[in-house]
Amino acid sequence: AMIADVARDVAGECAEVDALLGPGSDPHLYRPTAADVRALARAGLILYVDPALEARLAEVLAGFSDRVPTHGLARAAFDAEALIMDSGGAMDPHLWMDVSRWARIAPVIAAAIAAERPDCAEAMAANVSALTTRFDALHGWVGAAIASIPEPRRMLVTAHDAFTYFSDAYGIAASEAIEGLSTESEASIGDIRAVAAFVVANRVPAVFMETTVSPRTIEALVAEVRSQGHEVVVGGALYSDAMGEAGTPEGSYIGMIRANTLAVTEALGGS
Repeated sequence: AMIADVARDVAGECAEVDALLGPGSDPHLYRPTAADVRALARAGLILYVDPALEARLAEVLAGFSDRVPTHGLARAAFDAEALIMDSGGAMDPHLWMDVSRWARIAPVIAAAIAAERPDCAEAMAANVSALTTRFDALHGWVGAAIASIPEPRRMLVTAHDAFTYFSDAYGIAASEAIEGLSTESEASIGDIRAVAAFVVANRVPAVFMETTVSPRTIEALVAEVRSQGHEVVVGGALYSDAMGEAGTPEGSYIGMIRANTLAVTEALGGS
């Protein structure tokens, strides 16, 4: 949906944009349905992030790439320097968490649509320019909000490792997660205890659930932290791998980032 929202703004009247994965869908775990395959077969253009994110869709997407223009945006829009790798060399696909990075997909999407609809190129260039202005404003606002958090409290603890780009872009000193880049593996007791030790040692005041991840891991973390004598609260549920419900502010990319920023800033003592 984070791609689809940008693509609608870029395309305007030049293309109809549908997102296969709706609110609450975890792209790491999502398996395509027969209806999804039919929708992909009807498409004139397919956009996705990267097999590092849509792992269980990768084979289906590869199968369509010979007959439908298919673009993995992580590789098409970003050079190696813009991509964050984990300690094992795996690419972090959660690029939308940094607004300035995610803005780079807009001209790539415009070029991909213009290849099929060249008469729309000029209108889409104007749309990209307008959207970039909005993204620049959002990026600056997020940075200012996070900067209002007292420096020792700028530590983000979440269910899975989806917020490294956010932390890197906006000056959060440390980003810790119970699960790794993908939610495919279950969190272990050892994982929970390791993050609990970080929370206790750094006196972190709040930790965060995610709308696409079971709350059980964060609930277990809170229990472990409290058993060690440190009081911590759940600062809310962040939008990590999916946006909110359609028709709500959080059902847009800008609204999603705004909601996350408000939750993190207020829970960690900023304004």
